[in-house]
Amino acid sequence: MMYGIVDCNNSYVSFERVFAPKLRNRPVIVLSNNDGCAIARSNEAKALGIKMGDPYFMLKDVIKEHNIAVLSSNYTLYADMSNRMMTMLQEYTPHVDVYSIDEAFLKFEGFENFSLDKIGKAIRYDLLKGLGVPVCIGFAGTKSLSKIANKIAKKFPERTGSYYIIDTEDKRIKALKWTEIQDVWGIGRQNAKKLMSIGVKNAYQFTKLNDAFVKTHFSIVGLRLLHDLRGKPTIQDEDIKDKKNIACTRAFDYMISDFEIMQERISTYTTTVAVKLRKQNSNCEVINVFVRSNSHRADLAQYNAAYSIKLPYPTSSTFILNEYAQTALKLIYKEGYQYKKAGVTFMALSKDESQQLSMFEYENPKHKVLMKVIDDVNAKMMSEKIKFGRNDLKRKWRMRQDFLSKRYTTKLSEVITAKAG
Repeated sequence: MMYGIVDCNNSYVSFERVFAPKLRNRPVIVLSNNDGCAIARSNEAKALGIKMGDPYFMLKDVIKEHNIAVLSSNYTLYADMSNRMMTMLQEYTPHVDVYSIDEAFLKFEGFENFSLDKIGKAIRYDLLKGLGVPVCIGFAGTKSLSKIANKIAKKFPERTGSYYIIDTEDKRIKALKWTEIQDVWGIGRQNAKKLMSIGVKNAYQFTKLNDAFVKTHFSIVGLRLLHDLRGKPTIQDEDIKDKKNIACTRAFDYMISDFEIMQERISTYTTTVAVKLRKQNSNCEVINVFVRSNSHRADLAQYNAAYSIKLPYPTSSTFILNEYAQTALKLIYKEGYQYKKAGVTFMALSKDESQQLSMFEYENPKHKVLMKVIDDVNAKMMSEKIKFGRNDLKRKWRMRQDFLSKRYTTKLSEVITAKAG
């Protein structure tokens, strides 16, 4: 059995370039929510020294000097392109595990008589020809090793053809020695510091550590990674856990000083997070709500506050979750301040099947059925057609997206038109 991981190169930029060829070979950056900072960069933009997370307002001179194309995040387009990419990958194996919007693990079980070299070339060609996006691919006997193979393919595209296969012990050892410990998938910044403090600088040195030592200092998760890097498949699909916390936080387009408007914002954020919660079949037992004034306005009074409420029982009902979110807001909201940001975080999550009900307080069983109907309708219509009463029914809140491209694949009026010469 072999694993492969397919990773789209500079995915947001690549998705945009499919429909705007004028962006090719030109420095491009894609901005975060409300056009705050750079979250995607073309190779040309990286070469100019633009780093991930650089604030947009600090880049304006560089953008003007080098004629850098600037785009707002077009999540509708990116999600659709991602779905198309994942669908195409299913033509190569039925075992496709979507890891992120631009990455997927492929499991090749029973492919012993097939050439991974040919499969790698075919995937690269088909995604570039059929979808217009360039990808890098890594193949290996375990997931963690396939991530390293992918990194090698991305680092040396000319030499590898943008795909690399770790299929021998010599290749495994060479790849591990080449990989710095902080670049190992699953290690994390703090664990990397710990390992470097004891002289572990690369992945190969990590695999030479004692099992008991790794389990004691880096938990069972670290031990699984250790075995995976040694070539024994240990990190399985179930080890990629659902999120422990889910949040929706936003900076407002303008400062808010009206309590009713803030109530609507918190309601909308709660509704958004509740949908995500139900998608992973989870329930929430603790809600945190925060509000912040504008820290960039030294001339204004400053106020930041947050409050967490423990629910009487775990739930995924938007009705109940919003009731408690509004209670938290009332406890922290103060009149007389100009608020610029707020957010809602769901914590203490548990799976549906492990839900423990209180003897005296419990959720109305009709809520779960109703939530599913609402989610299904909104998903089918690809927009929030059914809203909750506290949400603003007439007003559609939008992020600042001054450089937004068209929704080429999901909105008929924005589809590219071809003109005959």
